[in-house]
Amino acid sequence: MLLTVAGLGLCGRLRLLNRGSYAAFVRIQKPCTAGYPTSSKRFHVQPRQEPQAQQQPLQQQQQQQQVAMGYNIDWIFQRLRYPSGLWYIASQIAITAVGLLAKFVLVFLNKTTVYNKERLLNVIAKRPAGVPLVTVSNHHSCFDDPGLWGVLPVKYVCNTFRIRWSMAAHDICFTNTLHSTFFMYGKCIPVVRGSGVYQHAIDLCIQKCALGHWVHVFPEGKVNMTKEEMRLKWGVGRIIYESPRIPIILPMWHEGMDEVLPNIEPYILNWGKKVTLNIGQPIDLHDFIQDLKDRKVPEPEARKLITDKIQDVFHHLRKETEELHKKRL
Repeated sequence: MLLTVAGLGLCGRLRLLNRGSYAAFVRIQKPCTAGYPTSSKRFHVQPRQEPQAQQQPLQQQQQQQQVAMGYNIDWIFQRLRYPSGLWYIASQIAITAVGLLAKFVLVFLNKTTVYNKERLLNVIAKRPAGVPLVTVSNHHSCFDDPGLWGVLPVKYVCNTFRIRWSMAAHDICFTNTLHSTFFMYGKCIPVVRGSGVYQHAIDLCIQKCALGHWVHVFPEGKVNMTKEEMRLKWGVGRIIYESPRIPIILPMWHEGMDEVLPNIEPYILNWGKKVTLNIGQPIDLHDFIQDLKDRKVPEPEARKLITDKIQDVFHHLRKETEELHKKRL
């Protein structure tokens, strides 16, 4: 019944979308002042390629991965780039179901403590209209997303207009039509690991930033089961650098999620575990990024410099969070 009401409640407001007026629909979403465009003009990131010397290896990798996966994901990007009214209805139903599950598991079945939660709530709800948000966190469990968002109030975690866009591994979440449809409606973007920073997933994240949306990135690029200190992937640097409007960057670190959903079979959710989520201070790179752009620093160099800044913050945030988590054990 809850899911039915959530879907039907959108029907009236989504009629404008079906008439091709996305901007009009956005304007009537008064409670949500951040994360949506004020223009109906479609923003599209032109596909780019690595330098010529790297093109052939990347093409070979993509071909090998497509053969191994045996499923074409190209159709997903068009639907995610220009969602229809019906897409939003289906997405709201999926987001509500997953959001309630995440909250039930993290808040009711396990003992979760969030430090500096107000920092996350403020950037979700109170950032200026049109300013994008990029959150970054470590990746210790397949339940990190959507599980971590269970700490948010229902009005955010069960709201497709306010919850994040997030990249998900194509060879895990997008292996057939059924799985692909579910994760697509869950606002997940298929990323082909090993295909570099110039791929459709990164382009789409930049587009969402251009529209002022919230994009979450796991810059480690995979589930870090060994919890080693990894070099962050440069895709996050490209997203931030090429966003038409410099986003708010919010780092997070968590401990204990791999106890809630271990990375070993039979992959069953546990209860009674302790989870610690620590929200860092927003990373102010506005002047730094503007200086890079003013000096016309080449994009490959700029994205590395930006990613290095995030890596430094991660290093300190990790130590702080590990200490907080130890005190709870």
